Amino acid sequence: MINYCCHWVSSGLALRICLFACSLSAMMNKVEAADFQSADLPPVLEFTDGSPVVNYEDWKKRRAEIKQLWCDTYIGQFPHEAPSIQAIQIINQNQRGDGVIVRNVRLTFDTPNRAAFEIRLLLPKKIRESETQDLPLLLTQPRHYQIAWGEAAVERGYVVCFYPGVDYNHREEAFPGYENAWRTFQKEYPNATWSSSLGIQSWLASRSLDYLLGDQSGLPINPERVGIIGHSRYGKQSLYAAAFDERFTAVVSRSAGSPAAAGYRFTGRDTFMETVLDAPSEWALPSLKRYFGHEDALPVESNGLMALIAPRYCLLHTAHNDGSDPSFAVERSYLGAKVAYQFLNAPENIALQYRVGNHNPITKDHIRSNLDWFDWAFKRGDIERSDFKEKLLHDFDLKQWKAKQSSSDLIPPGDIAPLNEKVDWLMGDIPEGLEGRNTHPLSIIGDDSRGVALWSRERWKPDNVNRLPVSFGSNIQGQLAFPKGNSRPLPIVIWLHPFNYSHGSNEGYGVEGTTIYYRLAQAGYAVLSFDQCGFGDRLLEGASFYDKYPQWSKLGKMVYDVRCALNFLTEGRGIAAQEMPPLDRDKIMLVGYSLGGMVALHGGAFDDRVTGIASFCGFTPFRTDSDEKPTGGIRRWWQWHGLLPKLGLFDRNEEKIPYDFDELLKAASTKPILIYSALHDRGVDSDEVEACVQRAGSGALTFIHAEDVNRFQSSQHKVLIDWLASIE
Repeated sequence: MINYCCHWVSSGLALRICLFACSLSAMMNKVEAADFQSADLPPVLEFTDGSPVVNYEDWKKRRAEIKQLWCDTYIGQFPHEAPSIQAIQIINQNQRGDGVIVRNVRLTFDTPNRAAFEIRLLLPKKIRESETQDLPLLLTQPRHYQIAWGEAAVERGYVVCFYPGVDYNHREEAFPGYENAWRTFQKEYPNATWSSSLGIQSWLASRSLDYLLGDQSGLPINPERVGIIGHSRYGKQSLYAAAFDERFTAVVSRSAGSPAAAGYRFTGRDTFMETVLDAPSEWALPSLKRYFGHEDALPVESNGLMALIAPRYCLLHTAHNDGSDPSFAVERSYLGAKVAYQFLNAPENIALQYRVGNHNPITKDHIRSNLDWFDWAFKRGDIERSDFKEKLLHDFDLKQWKAKQSSSDLIPPGDIAPLNEKVDWLMGDIPEGLEGRNTHPLSIIGDDSRGVALWSRERWKPDNVNRLPVSFGSNIQGQLAFPKGNSRPLPIVIWLHPFNYSHGSNEGYGVEGTTIYYRLAQAGYAVLSFDQCGFGDRLLEGASFYDKYPQWSKLGKMVYDVRCALNFLTEGRGIAAQEMPPLDRDKIMLVGYSLGGMVALHGGAFDDRVTGIASFCGFTPFRTDSDEKPTGGIRRWWQWHGLLPKLGLFDRNEEKIPYDFDELLKAASTKPILIYSALHDRGVDSDEVEACVQRAGSGALTFIHAEDVNRFQSSQHKVLIDWLASIE
């Protein structure tokens, strides 16, 4: 139960609100005492005491440290020694019509209760003809959508092993008991702290190798050609197996998500992605939850896990709009792990490959490409490294950007210049004639033809709300949510989403009841939402943005799109799939969370059509946000996300930035403004936010300083709805 404890912090319209469960408070207090805190991932070539890795002996020690940290933080400690195999029983064997031999083997181990598990082998036709120990081996978990990997691999001449890595709630009828083997072995070692089903199952993969690579199997397997592959939770498991067992030569991890391929620092409530609270309790140590909202205190992250695999072969295979494996987080982890590969002179042995679509399905082309990675790693056939094309989606290079600018473009306006001129300079130049171009004829694109799956748009929609597809601006696809059965003109909210690269305006993890756009519709508002440039359906637009518009900025485009949305709502410059509901065009509020809060302040400060602005966890002042701060500094905006390249001109000279958020707030002071800031928001300096608001003056400004972490859920929704009601 959440306690609400409010009190006035000034005679003005500033509130301090406690939205804080006692259990959460206890979690946060533990983490706040941690020694490590960084907005970026922990460097893999740096010990926890800050000393660098300078040679291979250092690296071996650092690997051991990362392993220890991973176990302590995520999965618990494995048994000190692996049990020996006591008995081997071929339960049954048959030869299929295609010549493949199917063999079921029961392995019994030297544990207190002689625990056992089964594996299923697919043996290629040529195994009977092989005279050398040269066949490749591929392990995977027999989830129904992964069996096709095994079938395709055995056709290529691989020995295939389906081991008991099926998740606890994913029972497969053809593989009875595979989902429970991990529990059996967990009970055999009561003194081990391992509590992660995924970690234990990766250990079972290693125990399978004990048999497969031993003399007892009698199989002609090349021990230098051993691969493992998995999707989603099985992608996690595969990375764990490869990280902790060097006998795995290569791994393909598809859409593994947090914490395996996507670091928790770049997933969370402010991205509508999986947090440390969302993982099933069987997957991780209970103590992991104490990092909620304080993911920057995690001493080891996904880049460290992947670095443990170096210099062996690792392919990350993810989707553009993967709601469990957001591209930005994966890229940060990939680049952070690649440092270890470069250190070991093997930079080509790790790769990141994108596919079109969402989390699922696994297609024939995916299977072919995934197996090609193993063939290349194992030096089979004519596969080349260049066959694995790599184009990062979030790779911004300030030097390259500056080369495209004129010298005059890089000179900021003087101190006495009007604020709008300073803002326009930082946003960059809107291309001439953009509004008059007809290069993007408006159309309503069917939900099934868009990058984000239909189910994610309808997932949280209540029965008493309509969802109307619309299009405006440069053929931006959006939706208008509004209450059913309404006849009166509805006040309007433009909802601006946070850093949700995979799904844009469509919410994912952490939803409590319904989403903000549907909840606002239930409260009597017409809510326009759309994916901003570089997010959701428009993800690839962001990847090529500076090739097309080198003098503009992504944030500038986002603010421009808000203007286009206003044009649509007030002047009808757009289209809808059906008749629009009656709208009150004299009541248009911009509401944004995280990134959206920053866009809302910029989009509403100078536009008289906007009658109110609400920004939740939307900013920390530019001029005081340096690299030395735990926030990560302005580097997040100009380099990591490529939002405002010109901020990079002020790197380590932040006090010279032409304007700051207090000036934006002053410019908008005639209209109601709500600024909601969480005291424990790891992305901001809460004291600086409060000082910024104080510099702006009161006006019609409501400032709420909440005793909470960065999130925008039902409690925050209520704060917003109450505020909206108060200004009508």
